[in-house]
Amino acid sequence: MSSELNVPMGSPAPGGAERAPDGGGMDYRDWVRRSYLELVSSNHHSVQALSWRKLYLSRAKLKASSRTSALLSGFAMVAMVEVQLEMQYNYPRVLLIAFSVCTTVLVAVHLFALLISTCILPNVEAVSNIHNLNSVSESPHERMHHYIELAWGFSTALGILLFLAEVVLLCWIKFLPVDSGGANQVALAAAELALASINCNSTRSTSAARPSRPSPVPEYSGWQAALASTIIMVPVGVIFVVFTIHFYRSLVRHKTERHHQEIEELHKIKVQLDGHERGLQAV
Repeated sequence: MSSELNVPMGSPAPGGAERAPDGGGMDYRDWVRRSYLELVSSNHHSVQALSWRKLYLSRAKLKASSRTSALLSGFAMVAMVEVQLEMQYNYPRVLLIAFSVCTTVLVAVHLFALLISTCILPNVEAVSNIHNLNSVSESPHERMHHYIELAWGFSTALGILLFLAEVVLLCWIKFLPVDSGGANQVALAAAELALASINCNSTRSTSAARPSRPSPVPEYSGWQAALASTIIMVPVGVIFVVFTIHFYRSLVRHKTERHHQEIEELHKIKVQLDGHERGLQAV
């Protein structure tokens, strides 16, 4: 009995090869099992953290689109109601049709984005206010992802472009009739000159002829003001389109890089789990 317990100090004890390097009294199977559970739990928490980030991003997009749509649609409605058309001026038919169509499409686009935000945002807010990690699956932001992106695009990209076009058309409608007053003044001056010439012909007995009044030259100030607003707004619209394209491309590139990093992390986890499974099979 004593010979079985006397183990030489230089040789490892039986089963010593199955202990982890930092075993601390833990056998190799327990160490592998603990490492596996830690990997699975960390992967599960990272998936939940990604889901919560998507939820908060969807909530932020819905809030921003609702505020922007409500503001711009209100401005468009006020612009259509408060604009004063000059009844004595003959507006171009294309200008009036373009202003009406642009205003109607602008209000419709923003109201549609506002409708989507109003319908989805309360459900997302209700889940985000619950302090439970597992409640993220109850939010409809994953299923309604396409509608959220549609509302975001309508409110920011298409809606702002239509608002810029609305400003240009409103400047043309507001400033273009300014020339009509100059035309009326020219007509009145011509009538006065005609009456003066008749009076001069009837009073030829006078020695000195009455000097003729110079006809006023139209300045076209209203047309120039509308053209200036258009010249300013066209580069602004081009810069807006370029920035939008650059922003979305940068965002897509960032998401692609993040996905590649997540795939590499999952591949590393897979390699580690395969190594642990081989160790379990060897044991």
